[in-house]
Amino acid sequence: MSPPSREATSRDVHTQDGKIHINDVGEGHPIVLLHGSGPGATAWGNFAPNIAHLAERFRVLAVDLPGWGGSEAVPVAERDHPGAVIRLLDELGIEKAALVGNSMGGVVSLATAALHKDRVSHLVTMGPAAKPRPGLFAPGGGPSEGLRILFQAYADPSVETMAKLVDVMTCNPEFATDDLVKQRAESAQANPQHLKHFLEGLAQGRNAITRWASPEELMGITAPAMLIHGRDDRVVHFESSLELVSLIPNSRLVLLNRCGHWAQLEHAQEFNRLVTDFVAHN
Repeated sequence: MSPPSREATSRDVHTQDGKIHINDVGEGHPIVLLHGSGPGATAWGNFAPNIAHLAERFRVLAVDLPGWGGSEAVPVAERDHPGAVIRLLDELGIEKAALVGNSMGGVVSLATAALHKDRVSHLVTMGPAAKPRPGLFAPGGGPSEGLRILFQAYADPSVETMAKLVDVMTCNPEFATDDLVKQRAESAQANPQHLKHFLEGLAQGRNAITRWASPEELMGITAPAMLIHGRDDRVVHFESSLELVSLIPNSRLVLLNRCGHWAQLEHAQEFNRLVTDFVAHN
């Protein structure tokens, strides 16, 4: 059997957050995949090496959050990503789901698990920041190497800049392929309104993440959590997940050697095995 295609699994779901684009494939316990905040990011693009494998055992919902991909173009100040996830589950008739989030998607997953404990069965994150830090998202205020290039790519979503972005997101150069660079550049250029809203938010001192879970809220998460982080992450240092694992009661940390910000891409086989076993047996 051929693997599921992006086109065949694509659908739009309409909620009070507007149009939410998802790829819906497989059967079983639902796993919601949430992407990061980079220009041209989509859930399918962020999780292409994982969807077919996970769909062998679970129902996989790869979600473009409002402001990205095929979903509604929403100004930063009007976004409520944890609420959008819950309203999407409501519209799909899903009572409880596992959340798997990379970077910004991990922060959204953490906040959703903290605010809606009865709706989240499992929590998996890859490379999220534990909390907002002063100046982290402000131009000239000391963002990481990866975030500086991410901001640059929003202003200039050219193939040349996207090559820098893909390079800084990965540890092993073999994963920074020309095809991936081209895909991200084309995706970003296809949605100029998303780029505009991000840059406007940045100019207003806002970052893409509008709701963070506080330390007290993180301590109240009841879902079992697996925190995956690359030791060589140049976007969010792995100390962030060390902080998270110290706060979330039922949590474990998997630190991957020779791994950057995209663990699900660089260590796809191990990631797929870890997530499958974790959701199936916890």
